[in-house]
Order: sequence, then C-alpha cells, then structure tokens
Amino acid sequence: MTAILAVFGSGTYLFVSRSFYRQLDKKLLTLAQAATPFHAKVQENGSNYLNQVDEVPWRDIFNRDRQSLEWFDPEGRLLATRGELTVKASPQVGSQTETMPASPHYIRSYTISVFRDRAANPASESPQTSPNQPILEGYIRASQSTEELQTSQQQLLWGLITGGSAAVFLSAAGGVWLTRKALMPLEKNLKQLRQFTADASHELRTPLAAIKSSVEVMQNHPERIHPKDIRKITAIASATDQMGHLIESLLFLARADSEQTPQLPSWHPISLQELLNDIVALFETTAERSVIKLITKIPEDGVVMGDYNQLHRLFANLLRNAFQYTPEGGSVTVSLSRFHRFCQVSIIDTGVGIPPDKQTLVFERFWRADQSRSQRQQGTGLGLPIARAIAQQHGGKITLSSKVGEGSCFTVSLPVAPSIV
Repeated sequence: MTAILAVFGSGTYLFVSRSFYRQLDKKLLTLAQAATPFHAKVQENGSNYLNQVDEVPWRDIFNRDRQSLEWFDPEGRLLATRGELTVKASPQVGSQTETMPASPHYIRSYTISVFRDRAANPASESPQTSPNQPILEGYIRASQSTEELQTSQQQLLWGLITGGSAAVFLSAAGGVWLTRKALMPLEKNLKQLRQFTADASHELRTPLAAIKSSVEVMQNHPERIHPKDIRKITAIASATDQMGHLIESLLFLARADSEQTPQLPSWHPISLQELLNDIVALFETTAERSVIKLITKIPEDGVVMGDYNQLHRLFANLLRNAFQYTPEGGSVTVSLSRFHRFCQVSIIDTGVGIPPDKQTLVFERFWRADQSRSQRQQGTGLGLPIARAIAQQHGGKITLSSKVGEGSCFTVSLPVAPSIV
C-alpha cells in the first residue's frame, strides 16, 4: 500500500506541477501578446513612448512587482522594459526558466516573435526574399516570479505526504483489524482442537486402565487361560501399552501448547551430569542388546532450572531415537559442555542419517523416517516433537545436523540456572 500510494502521489505531483507551469506559460503568452501592438512605437521612440501613454492594454493583467515586460529589436537588443524583475538571459522564443538572484525562487519567461507585413514597407524588400514573407520586427518577453507557483507546489507536496501517511496508517490499522477478524475463527477452531485432543486423551485413560488391569489379572492366572489364547492376550497387553503411551504423549503436547509461562513454580535446579548419568545407566542394557557402543563425555557439570521428569523424558526420547536408527556395531555418544550462559547436551549416533530435505520434518508430529531403514518399527512419531516442546518450555532449543550414511547429532541448548551464571 505504501508503494502504491508513493507511485500515485509522485505521479499526481508531477502532473499537477506541469499543469501549473502550463497555466503560467499561457498567462505570460497572453501578457506578451497584449504588448505586441506597441512594439513598432517602442522601436521607433524608445522607452519614453511608454511613459507618455496613458492607457495600455496589459494594465489589468500586469503586476509590476512580480512581472516584467521587455521589448527587443531583431538582434536581441533591449529597447524598453516595464516591471521590477530583471532577466539577464538573451531572448529565446518559447518558455525558459532562470534563477532569481539572492532568492530561492525562479523567474519563468515566455518570449514571442513580432512580425510586420512586408507590404506595409516595400522599400525593405530584398530580391532574395519572397514578397509574402513577413519581416521580423523583434521580440517581446513576459516574465514572472515563480514564488506563488512554488508555494502551491509545496502545499501540494505536503498535502500528498500528509494524506498518504494518513492513508497508510488507516490501511495498516484496517489490515490488522481485518486480519484479526479473519483469524478469529481459525484460532477458535485451533483452540477447540487442542481442547478436544486434551479431553479425548484424558477420557481414554479410564477405559485403557480398565483394559490393562483386566489383562494383568488374566496374565496373573494363566491356568484360567486356554493355551491358544495366551498369544492373543499378550498382543492385547502390548497394544494397550502402546495406546497408553500415545495418549500420554498427546495429552502432554496438548498441555504444552496451552502453557505460556516460561517457568513453572515446580522448577528447581537440576544437575545435568547426574541426570545424564541416570539416563545412560538405563540405556546400557539396550546398548548391549543392540550391540551398540554407548559413549559418555561429561567432563563437567551444568545446572539448569527445570522439571526433572520432563528433562529426563527429553533426553530419553533423543537416546531412544538414536538407538532406533543406529545399526549393530555403531555407537551413540552423549556429551555435555557449557558455553557462556548455556549448557549443551549432544546426542551423536553413527546411524543411517537424515536427508537434508527431511531434516525440517523430524520435529513434526507423527512424522517418521522410512520404515525400511529403521531397526524397529515401534513408536508413534511423537518422541522428537515432545523433546522439542520440553526444550522450548525450558527456554532452550534443539538443533539437528545430519549426513546420510554417517549419522545424526541432536544438540539441546538450555540456559544455565541464574545462581550459577
């Protein structure tokens, strides 16, 4: 809108300014034409003739203080002048502009040629000229100061700037208002969707708990189960556990979307060194079973403010993801370092890696890598989104660097506790 108004205002200013100058040229042309009948007398008697004349045809349209009239002979020599303006340039037919001495304004002049009929003076005829060709008698120049015109231009310019600024402001305010009105239904639908997800997840926990408890009772009394139904009950128990994890993940994400406070009252200082050592200890069995080397590089401690259970879930999800996409014989490294006001925890694997065009999708909900490259097909695709949500809740972020066939590195940056900085 600003660009459109700027182009419109510039075009309007140029058009109106040219119109001002055209009107001024017409006014000066009329003044010069009114003085044409006196050219012959002025050329014959000089400037004294104008002092002897009582009535002149240009009296009503001539302003002595801001305009001037000048009579010239055919060679451009000044014969007589009227008015206070002084123009130093030689007469040239048409319009011309000259700088006014000691003034920011200009002088606009319009010069016309004065001819007389050759038949009125046969003695001046020349063999080389046609008898019907008029004789140049001289020139008349009418001039005027552009002070009023420039004042009008400035008023026009300021009017366009003021009007354009007001239009931009009103259009911006109207655009914001319309945008908010247009987004209100979308925000309402999004809020309702989040609320539905939270409510549905919460309500599903009760029937799942009943199913899980019933299955556990049946598994605790295998003598009551037909041997052919044992595998079916085991499958039901496994599916119930997976559904429970999915519901808990959805409920966590729904709550994370609705929470805006950067720090909760339940937060307290947490030693990342102790937290990571506890998590690594839990995954040692997984590493042995998967024939993957688990390496730790935690030379120093880092203390952050946060919720222990959430941070535990964050790093456990990243480690679980690293083991999932690392083949046998590979390695997973957990390192901790501190840079100024942030602690950085890196989870590095030597797995299959992620293509560059897919790296922006790994934190999307329910997105999963190609199943054919995965070592196991369990999971819901919510581990990394949950990890990112937890990091953002704690004022940090997660970055990813990966190369196909070489592995991936997830780096979590968390602010150091204020008392430690």
